[in-house]
Amino acid sequence: MALYNDTVMDHFLNPHNVGEIENPDGKGIYGSPVCGDMMMVTLSVDENEVITDAKFKTYGCGSAIASSSMATDMIKGMKVEEALEVSNEKIVEELGGLPAIKIHCSVLAEHAIKNAIYDYAQTHGKTYAGLEGYVPNTDPDEDDEEEGFEEEQFSDEKK
Repeated sequence: MALYNDTVMDHFLNPHNVGEIENPDGKGIYGSPVCGDMMMVTLSVDENEVITDAKFKTYGCGSAIASSSMATDMIKGMKVEEALEVSNEKIVEELGGLPAIKIHCSVLAEHAIKNAIYDYAQTHGKTYAGLEGYVPNTDPDEDDEEEGFEEEQFSDEKK
């Protein structure tokens, strides 16, 4: 039996929406430099609060890349409030499943999207029921903001 289904493999080998939107309406980063999985999601939102574009950069395994690809596909064309309802379970369902040990990758995608929407809401003076009490945390291994990771880690430049 194969570890990954055809949908997951397609999104890993041919990921959709890779990159970064220049001057995004919202940007969210989520991940852990300790485990190596990190995601950045950037959004373009129109005047009707519809997500017109979503792009991602992910450092991580095939499941992390596939989850980011599927999640950004899912939210394009959605109203911001609808996108807040995209859960890791819905991402896994759309992918046709992930191995249990890789479910955390879909959680990273869900949080990166929420962080991007939070950023959009903060910079545009918007409030959403799905963000009530939400505090973005860029590192799931840390409860403080102490040791997150820097945006420079997503740079295209080779170091």
